[in-house]
Amino acid sequence: MEAENDKCVKFESGLRPDIKHFIGFSQIRDFTTLVDKFRICDEDGKAKTSYYKALSDRRGKGQDRGKSYDNRG
Repeated sequence: MEAENDKCVKFESGLRPDIKHFIGFSQIRDFTTLVDKFRICDEDGKAKTSYYKALSDRRGKGQDRGKSYDNRG
């Protein structure tokens, strides 16, 4: 049981700060559960990032946003 706890602590210390923030409060001490929760958080974070990137990319399309000093007529 002590080895499992040590594995979890070591794994948590290597996580990105944003994911560590979410997972750290759970105090999960089962290594396989911890890894599964990490994967879920990581996939959700990537999906969230790609969603907002696509949203911002669509927002600027189709509009002519030339400079005010542009001399196109």
